[in-house]
Amino acid sequence: MNSRHYFIDNLRWVIVVLVLIYHVFYNFNAQGVFGAIGGFREHQWWDTVCTVLYPWFMTLMFVLAGASCRYALKSRTAREFFRERTRKLLVPSTLGLLVFGGALGALNITAGGGWDAMPADMPFVAKYLIAVVSGTGPLWFIQDLYVFSLLLLVVRKVLDADRVEAWLDKMSDTKLTYVPRSLFLLLCLVAQTQIDEPGALDGLLNLYRPIYYFTAFLGGYYLFACERLHSLLADECRGNLLCAVCWGVLFCVQFYSKDYTSPAALQSLSCMLYCGYASMSLFGLFKRRFDSTTPFAQYMTRSSFGLYIVHMSVCTGSCLLLKGTELPLWLIYSLALIATFAGSVVLWEVLRRIPFVRWCVFGIKDPLSPSDSSPSMGSEAK
Repeated sequence: MNSRHYFIDNLRWVIVVLVLIYHVFYNFNAQGVFGAIGGFREHQWWDTVCTVLYPWFMTLMFVLAGASCRYALKSRTAREFFRERTRKLLVPSTLGLLVFGGALGALNITAGGGWDAMPADMPFVAKYLIAVVSGTGPLWFIQDLYVFSLLLLVVRKVLDADRVEAWLDKMSDTKLTYVPRSLFLLLCLVAQTQIDEPGALDGLLNLYRPIYYFTAFLGGYYLFACERLHSLLADECRGNLLCAVCWGVLFCVQFYSKDYTSPAALQSLSCMLYCGYASMSLFGLFKRRFDSTTPFAQYMTRSSFGLYIVHMSVCTGSCLLLKGTELPLWLIYSLALIATFAGSVVLWEVLRRIPFVRWCVFGIKDPLSPSDSSPSMGSEAK
C-alpha cells in the first residue's frame, strides 16, 4: 500500500512559510546583509528573527530534499528521475528565470539604485538580461538541487543506500543516535570552506555553498531516509529541542546586530551546533506530532514550491512600496507580511493556470494534477 511521509511534507511547507517571513525581515534588516532594502534604525532587535532562522532552514531543506530523492528513486528508474528533475528543477531555474526573473531583478535594481548607473542608450534587451540575472533570488536553491540530483545518480552507483540502511539497522539505539550528530559534525568541518572577504565570484560560491549543501543533501539521502532513525529522532526531539534553544540563544547573542550571513557567523561553533540540533529536533518533532494531513496541509504541499518561486517578487515589491511611507513600523511589517503571503498565493494561482508560463516557471503540465504540481523537493510515495 502506498503512503506518504506526511511529516516531511508538512515540515517542508512550514519551512517555506518561514522563508516568506524571513524575507520580509531580511528586506528591512539593518545588519548590513547584502541585497536588502535597508532598515529603519541603526539597531533593530527584531532583526533577530533572521538570525534565528538563517543558520538552519536551508540546510534542513536540503536534508529533506535528499530524503525525498531516496523515496522517489524507489519507484522510478534513473532515466525517469532525470527527466522529472530536469522538468521540475532545470526548466524553472533557466527558462522560468527568463520568463519571470526579470520582475524580481527590476525590483532589486530599483532598490539598489542601479538603473541610474546604466547608460541611457543601453538597449532594452540588455537591460532585461541584466534584470534576469539580478532576479535569480531564491532560484539558487533549485539550481543547486538540480546539480545535486544529477551527481546523486553517479554516487548511488558507488554507494548503495539500501546497504547503508541495513548497516544502520544493525546498530543499537545508542550508537544510532550518533549517526545524525556525525553528519552535522561533518557539516561543521565543511562549513569552513566558506571564503573570507569574498569578491563577486567568491560571494556567489558563499551563497550556493555547493560542498556544504551537497553534504547535507547526501546526509538526507543516506541517513534521514532511514525509517528507524525517524523513530529515534522522534523520541529524542525534546532533548534536541532544548539543546537547539540553548545554542540558538548563544548564536543570537554572539552575532546580535552583525551580519549573520558572514563566513565568521556561519563557521562559528554556535551556529553549526544550533543548525544541527534545530534540524534534528524539528525532524523528530514533526515525525512525532505532525505525521498526518488535512485539506489545508494538502494544499500547502501542492503549492509550497510555487509559493517559494514567486514570493520574492511580491515581497520585495511590497517592501519597496512600504519603505517610503510614514506608517508605524508595526503596521509596515504587518502589511508586508500580509501582502507577501496573499500576493504569493494569488500570483501562484494565476500563473499555474497559464499553460506555457506554468511549464516554464514551475515545471508543471497539469495545474489540477496533485502529483504534477507537488513540489519537487517533497516527500514521494513510498
